[in-house]
Amino acid sequence: MSRFAAVKRVTNETSIQIVLDIDGGPITVEESIFKGDKKINYGELIQKSSSSGSTQFIYINTGLGFLDHMLSALSKHAGWSIVIECIGDLWIDDHHTAEDVGITLGLTFHKALGHVKGVKRFGTGFAPLDEALSRSIVDLSNRPYSVIELGLKREKIGDLSCEMIPHVLESFAQGASITLHVDCLRGFNDHHRAESAFKSLAIALKEATSKTGSNDVPSTKGVLF
Repeated sequence: MSRFAAVKRVTNETSIQIVLDIDGGPITVEESIFKGDKKINYGELIQKSSSSGSTQFIYINTGLGFLDHMLSALSKHAGWSIVIECIGDLWIDDHHTAEDVGITLGLTFHKALGHVKGVKRFGTGFAPLDEALSRSIVDLSNRPYSVIELGLKREKIGDLSCEMIPHVLESFAQGASITLHVDCLRGFNDHHRAESAFKSLAIALKEATSKTGSNDVPSTKGVLF
């Protein structure tokens, strides 16, 4: 059974489209939300990707380069195929775009996963990036809660405010209805600290969503939705 979802979320601040297949492979995107010269022909891109032997298709354009970089790392190491498009009010600042992308990604993940059964539920991931090391722990609990400690010191990395980086993860956990703990354990380069955190989350999510071969609900309650 395909673990696939497509979500569009439109507010007065952002317009977002996310298409996600948790298990990778080719995906179908009805139409880009971008207009004019920015409009993307996904059919052609996905066909080219499949023809090259790639098992994933990743296209992310939020208008924030460093956020795109983090979400690309997350998607790659989680094994997802994904399209993320966002048109946000970046003339104000990066807050609405980063927050709403996190929320919408969480909602799409939650929809694609469906009822939590036949999966491990819990996942742990460690990821280094040179001197930095991060740990993520995930529970597909349907109890949205997050504790994010990245220890970032810079004001911005690229075009993304450092205060928004943990908030993206908090917003994802809220939208996905998961319990999430992410800690950067060491490191002095903020780019490395942030990227190792997203990669560790990818590893934890991949483990938590891995199939067990049964149809059991991994809870003494008998339900997780």
